[in-house]
Amino acid sequence: MNGYIATFFSHYDALTFFNFLKEKNVAAKLMPVPRKVSASCGTCVSFASDLKIDFAGYELEAIYIEAGGEFLKI
Repeated sequence: MNGYIATFFSHYDALTFFNFLKEKNVAAKLMPVPRKVSASCGTCVSFASDLKIDFAGYELEAIYIEAGGEFLKI
């Protein structure tokens, strides 16, 4: 299973996406953006999933995959 973080332009966008993942039964958590990654609002959603998630309609700044302690923008 792959681990991801999603960054956002606002806290509201992060909370909206977090609630969307919860409705889809995807384990997720709101957390501060890691120092290795820069983001506008400072809040990200960390989640792990092998599911294909439709990100349309959500104001995402970026999606990163976690790989060996590093974050790669996808």
